[in-house]
This record gives sequence, structure tokens and C-alpha cells, in this order.
Amino acid sequence: MAPITEVEGRRLALSNLDKVLYPATGTTKGEVLHYYATVAGVLLPHLRDRPLSFLRYPDGPDGEVFFVKNVPAGTPEWVTTAEVPRSEGPARMVLVQDLPSLMWAANLVTEFHTPQWVIQAPGQADRLVFDLDPGPPADMVDCCRVALWLRERLARDGIEAYAKTSGSKGLHLLAAVRDASSERTSEYAKGLAVEAEQAMPRLVLHRMTRSLRPGKVFVDWSQNAARKTTAAPYTLRARAEPLVSAPLTWEEVEACRVPRALEFRADDLAPRVRDHGDLLAPLLDGGRARPLP
Repeated sequence: MAPITEVEGRRLALSNLDKVLYPATGTTKGEVLHYYATVAGVLLPHLRDRPLSFLRYPDGPDGEVFFVKNVPAGTPEWVTTAEVPRSEGPARMVLVQDLPSLMWAANLVTEFHTPQWVIQAPGQADRLVFDLDPGPPADMVDCCRVALWLRERLARDGIEAYAKTSGSKGLHLLAAVRDASSERTSEYAKGLAVEAEQAMPRLVLHRMTRSLRPGKVFVDWSQNAARKTTAAPYTLRARAEPLVSAPLTWEEVEACRVPRALEFRADDLAPRVRDHGDLLAPLLDGGRARPLP
């Protein structure tokens, strides 16, 4: 029988706490839950009011990995849900608004993926995102070069960019925007991806064509579409090791010379948060959001 834990007045059955989810490091489900409890203060603001897509991996990254977008069966009645418009018809999805909901969701063993809009304004972008994905032999060092170019280009339009690792092999760039639809934001992001390819044709690719990707950094602008989601800041990823999508300083991006220099695991995040706070906190400040040109 799963032990019952009380979190802020809510009773949770947390199961299989000794189960090893990451064999490479021996990380157990209990340690995964402890990680999420530790970073909840910085993670929750980035999840709040955003309908979540769960990328579940209940038996670890080597087991079945699958997306869940609708409210899962057995969701407690106190977990917030909302109707979300979709092209095929409305769906009901989970909103993780508080610590009990976060711990319930973490017990499912999942990556957290969010859209670039909040439930109060579906399809109205409040985030701009670029996913920089290297095609070997391109690597994280090359992603950093592209990120720095995009940062400078965005700054020329008055938009301040922030970086985080994808938790895999690449980088995410994010910025707070306003007064633009997801469609308009996608168009703007595509335009900058094209500019980046023109500026660095041997390094950058703006098209998804896989045959063109070896040795280049694919600047994925398409995740700005209203229907798309991106791995949330601080989420663990379903990888061989418990890698985190970790916020970065620009000094770290500029100094990157070795691909694994910007890999951060669950155990690394508490000290980083203690030293830096939430490096992506400016994204939550509506006063910093800028209109697209």
C-alpha cells in the first residue's frame, strides 16, 4: 500500500518510492519527488495557469515514454483543470497551481511541458521561445554561439532573452512578449531563424529537414504555435541521467567551451537556486514584456 503523505492539507498516496528511475545514477522515484519539492518555489510560477502536457516515463527513460494531454484518470478533485480549445474540439487539461498538485503530478513520473500562453488568454502569446537543437557533430558549444547571436538580434528589437538548457543536448531561449497572437509570434520567430541562417549558413538551419541537420544547429521556431509545448524550466527529462532543463546565466553561455559544461542534474539545482535565485524570474514580470516589432 502506498504511503499517505499530507502536503499543505492535501492527502497524497506516493507510490514506489524505492523504484530506480535512472539506472545510470541509481536515482529513485523518492529522490525525484524530493527534487520537485526542493525546487517547487521556482518551478511553480512557470507552470501556473498553463495547461500541462505530461511526457510520462513511469518505468524510467528506458521504459515506455508517452504524452498525456487530457486530465489523467484518477486525478484528485482538488487538482485544478480547465477546458482548452483545440482544432479537433475542446479538451480538459491539468493546471498545476500549487505544491500538492505538483507532488501529485510528479508522482506520475513526468516531464512538464507548457504552451507559450496562459489559460486566461489561449493563443495570445506571452512568451517567445527558440529551441536550439544541434545535429552531431554540432554540440552545445555551437548552440551557445547561436544563442548569443539571437540574444543580440532580439535586443535590437528591444526584447530581452534568457537562456536555459533543454535538459537534453541543446538550449532554449525565452523572452516575455505581449500584444501578439501565437501565429504572429511564430512568424516573427521564423523570420529571426531565417536571419540567423543567413548570418551563419554553415552553422544554422531554420528548416526541420533531418537530412540537412548533421553539423548544424536547428533553430526551432515552431514551438511558438499555440498547439505546441516546450519543456518547462526546472523539469527533469526522460534521459539516461536525471538531467534538468536548467536556467543559465549569460556568462555561462559565453564561457561554454565543452559540451557537458552546461549539463545539470537534479542534485545540482538546489545550490544553483540558492546562489542565483530564479534566473528566469524576469519572464514572470509583466512589466518587462515587450511587443513584437
